[in-house]
Amino acid sequence: MFNSKDNRQLAADLAELLDAGYLARATTRLETSDPPTIANILEAFPWEKRLQIWQLLTPQTKGAVLIELNEEVQDGLIAESLPENLVKTVSGLDIDDLADLYERLPEKVRAAVLQAMDERRRQRFEAVRRYPDDTAGGLMDVDAVAVRGDATLDTVLRYLRRIRRQQGELPEHMDAIIVVDRASRYIGMLSLSDLVSLEENRTVSEVMRAELSPIPALASAKRVARLFEDYDLLSAPVVDEDNKLIGRITVDDVVDVIREEADRALMSAAGLEEESDIFAPIVTSAKRRAVWLGINLINAFLAAWVIEQFEGSIERLVVLAVLMPIVASMGGIAGTQTLTLVIRGIALDQIGPGNIRRILGKELGVITINALLFAFMIATTMMIWHQDSNLALVFSSALAINLLNGAMAGAVIPFVLYKLGIDPALAGGVVLMATTDALGFFTFLGLATFFLL
Repeated sequence: MFNSKDNRQLAADLAELLDAGYLARATTRLETSDPPTIANILEAFPWEKRLQIWQLLTPQTKGAVLIELNEEVQDGLIAESLPENLVKTVSGLDIDDLADLYERLPEKVRAAVLQAMDERRRQRFEAVRRYPDDTAGGLMDVDAVAVRGDATLDTVLRYLRRIRRQQGELPEHMDAIIVVDRASRYIGMLSLSDLVSLEENRTVSEVMRAELSPIPALASAKRVARLFEDYDLLSAPVVDEDNKLIGRITVDDVVDVIREEADRALMSAAGLEEESDIFAPIVTSAKRRAVWLGINLINAFLAAWVIEQFEGSIERLVVLAVLMPIVASMGGIAGTQTLTLVIRGIALDQIGPGNIRRILGKELGVITINALLFAFMIATTMMIWHQDSNLALVFSSALAINLLNGAMAGAVIPFVLYKLGIDPALAGGVVLMATTDALGFFTFLGLATFFLL
């Protein structure tokens, strides 16, 4: 069972053994560890130790570990592996796992892997590869167990026993058996609990659940994850455009999708969507981050240019320099709140063209209330602090205007970026910052110049 403390101890033990040159003892420690644990340790080690550990693993263990690693680490280890060893590593993988790795393998290895397959395995493999990775078809496995509706429960039980004898085990995460007609079209699901608890002479069609819908092969991975979450699924059938059964998706595949989405959202917030390896080469990481830093530098210059246009006003009324960051900051926070909610709503299919006006109206109402509240608080504070009613009026008005600007920008920007094919989670914050900073400074300094000077 997973234990983070044990994992840290294992990593420390391996580092000590490798440094001391005790490779045999390190190999023994690895043999008692499961693939996910080894993958976590590999990602936590610098490149030199990764290679040492990788070379100590058996081909079968390497394959199981490889599918647990992030793509950047996968690519590095694949590049360092000999083609003949790589063939042994991936040949024993499940069809869906092999399909995920296939395009990352060298051409020579791909050809050898295909050549080593028997006809049935090759057909199943090609069925999975037909669909993009981020669709239900790309996530599915083709090991679905299917029966006909006219079979009795006793017949189904004997069929499962035969599969167990032939393959050594039943497919993983099998909580139900898929029911199809003579043309392999999906018609329902037979739960294992019903199979083992009802009378054996009853037919499948009498006890199956026909109301459960299959997942279309071209449904997005995000949509699949939502279905599993909403209906608490452990597995689900996948069908083609003719409603024919082609495979099934299990909960372990969906957990991977959810984790990847969470990682992407976290990294996108800092512009690090591509940087999945904490020990990536320095130059590579520097190049990736330079793009984000450059974009933010442009935003900073834009804000500085706006401030420069009011240089004379700031020189004559120094308090403006003290107060103007507050206006920009408050607008940015208000915009970020709305931006986050809208991006989440788009990702969960809760927001679309049909309700965008309602969303804009709701956000406008929320921010109007807050704008009036904070404008009053600011005006009162400025009267106490500077005893200047004109300054209080200008400052509170600029704050209210930029709060409204930030909220509206946060609601509209994700839709514009989405329509342009740009990820709102990655670029939304940058655009919002440019909008609230520049317009916030312009509003406050412009009003101050007009009314106070």
